[in-house]
Amino acid sequence: MDLLFFHRTLRRLVLIELKLGEFEPQDKGQVELYLRWLEKYERAEGEEEPIALILCAEKSQETIELMELDNGSIHVAQYLTKMPPKEVLEKKLMLAIANAKEQLERRDRDTK
Repeated sequence: MDLLFFHRTLRRLVLIELKLGEFEPQDKGQVELYLRWLEKYERAEGEEEPIALILCAEKSQETIELMELDNGSIHVAQYLTKMPPKEVLEKKLMLAIANAKEQLERRDRDTK
């Protein structure tokens, strides 16, 4: 566990795990263990269940989708080690916006 915060608005602990390399499926298992420990020993009465963010240098969106990490309490994000060319950055931003819209639409459908 690299960083641990309490988010006042969400009323929950937020765990951040930093990875120097590419996201690996076993990273999910490691973070699940941390979340269960936080749930058992650190969660106070009235708080929501803890959530986690795995920050890594690289990730495969297909792996994230297959592991269904977009819908649970563990999320994966990629950090940049240097600024990419403008065209690459624009493409990634447009893809991220499209993915976010799709997730919101899916949540809306699921809650109806």
